[in-house]
Amino acid sequence: MRWLVTGAGGLLGREVAQALAADGADAVLLDRRALDVTDPGAVAEAFARHRPGLLVNCAAYTAVEAAETDEERALRVNGDGPRHLASLCARHGTRLLHLSTDYVFPGDADSPYAEGHPTAPCNAYGRSKRAGERAVLGLLPDRGAVVRTAWLHGAHGPSFVRTMAERAQAREPVDVVADQVGQPTWAADVARLLLALGRVPGAHGVFHATNAGRASRYELAREVFRLVGADPGRVRPVPGAALGGRAPRPRYTVLGHDRWREAGIPAPRPWREALAESLGRAR
Repeated sequence: MRWLVTGAGGLLGREVAQALAADGADAVLLDRRALDVTDPGAVAEAFARHRPGLLVNCAAYTAVEAAETDEERALRVNGDGPRHLASLCARHGTRLLHLSTDYVFPGDADSPYAEGHPTAPCNAYGRSKRAGERAVLGLLPDRGAVVRTAWLHGAHGPSFVRTMAERAQAREPVDVVADQVGQPTWAADVARLLLALGRVPGAHGVFHATNAGRASRYELAREVFRLVGADPGRVRPVPGAALGGRAPRPRYTVLGHDRWREAGIPAPRPWREALAESLGRAR
């Protein structure tokens, strides 16, 4: 089976590419310069040229703040792009694993969101990602999978974890939001879950690919400082409102993992364990 990965130059796309290479898979890797998913003609040409059996869509508009004033562009990439891909997958009998986000939820819960919980995004970025989810699940009811992830960190590209690790090398205190709770997630673990899911014939629907447990951004920052040998006491808790920003942020986006067990795939491991391994590799 040939895999095709869109958005292969991003933080997650590069981890997926590495995982496929380690597995010896037949894979075609297309970054945004090689394939603009908002261009239906380019998508059709890519399918005709590569004839994939399974497509992993990591292409995305991820600028949460910018989306508030550029929602049209976010919708083109996050909504229209997946629709073009899903349409071609439906025509060619290709399976699609589409990456989405915890931001499709409003953040008003106090227990983990199940995969089937109704979505209600509180910002433009979340609305654009929900549009992509609906396109994939609507056009590919039996061959499409929406894989939601959150708070990604890894070796490639910017992330909150990388920023905190860099700030830990200085001596100044760091103010970090303490009232947003989610799941720090290592991109390498998500890549492994995607490969496992791709090997399960007929797997479709919604899956949550986040490391287990929960943490505020403040707690995550303290753990990063501790793991790199800096003083966690330098991290100071502040409310999210104190840092401003145009985009409303969900307060709580912890996700449940029941669908992995149903697919016969082990549920994701705890975020602290994954973070320690991630930072250990970076040193």
